Amino acid sequence: MEGLLTRCSALPALATCSHQLSGYVPHRFHHRTPGRGERLVLSRMFQPQNLREDQVLSLEGRSGDLTCKSQRLMLQVGLIYPASSGCYHLLPYTVRAMEKLVRLIDQEMQAIGGQKVNMPSLSPAELWRATNRWDLMGKELLRLRDRHGKEYCLGPTHEEAITALVASQKTLSYKQLPFLLYQVTRKFRDEPRPRFGLLRGREFYMKDMYTFDCSPEAARQTYHLVCGAYDSLFHRLGLRCVKVQADVGSIGGTMSHEFQLPVDVGEDRLAICPSCNFAANMETLGSAQTNCPACQGPLTETKGIEVGHTFYLGTKYSSIFNSQFTNVHGRPSLAEMGCYGLGVTRILAAAIEVLSTEDCIRWPGLLAPYQVCLIPPKKGSKEEEATELTGHLYDHITEAVPQLRGEVLLDDRTHLTIGNRLKDANKFGYPFVIIVGRRALDNPAHFEVWCQNTGEVVFLTREGVLELLSQVQVV
Repeated sequence: MEGLLTRCSALPALATCSHQLSGYVPHRFHHRTPGRGERLVLSRMFQPQNLREDQVLSLEGRSGDLTCKSQRLMLQVGLIYPASSGCYHLLPYTVRAMEKLVRLIDQEMQAIGGQKVNMPSLSPAELWRATNRWDLMGKELLRLRDRHGKEYCLGPTHEEAITALVASQKTLSYKQLPFLLYQVTRKFRDEPRPRFGLLRGREFYMKDMYTFDCSPEAARQTYHLVCGAYDSLFHRLGLRCVKVQADVGSIGGTMSHEFQLPVDVGEDRLAICPSCNFAANMETLGSAQTNCPACQGPLTETKGIEVGHTFYLGTKYSSIFNSQFTNVHGRPSLAEMGCYGLGVTRILAAAIEVLSTEDCIRWPGLLAPYQVCLIPPKKGSKEEEATELTGHLYDHITEAVPQLRGEVLLDDRTHLTIGNRLKDANKFGYPFVIIVGRRALDNPAHFEVWCQNTGEVVFLTREGVLELLSQVQVV
C-alpha cells in the first residue's frame, strides 16, 4: 500500500470507480444537513450490527429462512431488522438509501409529465367487488372490517381507487390528457411463504403509476414513454435490467412487460435470445418451445428478479367505473389506461444481491447511504497526533464540496484499530473511505483513499481528495 504512487494524476484512473463520477448531474436534494461545526459520527448512529453468522440466523429463527446474500448482509450490518414474518424494520441507512431512490424515481417520472399523488392504503371492498378482484385475488388480499362491519383491504395495488378518483371528475376534456398519476407508498400482500428478506415480503414500498389517455394510439405512446423512463432509471443506477414479455395476471389488460435483474436467486425463469432482442418470462411460452419466435434462433434460459412491471390496460377499468372525458367531437369517451409498477424496497435488495460480494455490501453509487467514511487514527497509536487533521479534512470536504454536506460520516470509534474500522467500512460499502494514517504526518499530509467499488487505493493530498470528491454525484 505504501508503494502506491502519491499524486493527483491518479484521479483519471479513479474516474471509473463509480457511476457517480462525471456525466449527468441531477438536481441536488439533501438529507438533513448538520449545522456548521457539527459532524456526523458513527457512534451516534442507530445501527444494530450482527456481524457473526450465528447471530443473523437467530434473528430469522431457522437457518432455512436465510436464503440469499442480500438478506444475510442487510441483517448483518443492520440495514433491516425482522418485525414479523415477511415484515422488517427499515433502519436509518436503508431509509436514507430508499429516500435517494425515491428522489431518482421522482425525477424520472416527473420528466415525462408524472404528477405525484397519495392514496389511502385502506381500500373499500365495493371497489374491488366491482372489478371481481375481491374474489380473484384470493388469500393474497389482506382484508379487514371496521367497527361498523364495513369491509376493506390493505391495497397491494390501486387500479380501482385511481380509476374511481378520475371518474369522479365529470368535466374532463381530451385537451387535459394524458394524465400520468403516480405514488410511492406501502403495499401489502399476504404472501403464503415470505422469503429472501425485502425481495418477497408481506409489506413493501412500491411506485405505482396510472395513466389516462384519449386513444389507444396515445396510450401506447405513453406506455413506451414510461418504459423509456424505467430504462433511464436503471441505467443511472448502473443496473443491467432486461425488459421481457410477461403475462397480465390479475391486473389484466392486453400487453405487459417485466423489468428483470438477472441473478441466480431470482424466482422468475426467463427466455432470452442472444441473436435478437427477444426476451420473455417462461410462463408466457409453451413448455416445449426452445426456439425464439422472432428469429427461430435458440433460446437461453436464466433466472431473474422482477423489479418493475408495466401493463397496457385499455378500458378494462375505465369501463367499469365510467371514467370518461369529452373527445374532440364533443362526445363522451372512455379513457385508455396503463399501469406501471416499480418495487422500491425490492430494487434496493436486488441491487445489493447483484452488486455485492459474499461478505461486503456494494451499492449503486447514487444510493449509498453515505458517500464518504473518514477513519481517524486509533487512540494511543503513533499516528494519534494526526487526529486533529481528520476533523479539519471533514470540514474542508463539507465546505469545498457542497453536495457532500450530510454525506460524510466520521468513524469516531478510536478505541478500535484502523484495520478493524476499515473492515467494517468495507462491509457497509461506503463508496469512498479515507484513512488518516501514518502518512498524514508527512509534509504535506497524505491521506489513504479507498474506492470501494473497484478496490483501488491511492494516497492523495488534501487538495487531491477535494478534487476527487468534487466529481461525486448525489441525488
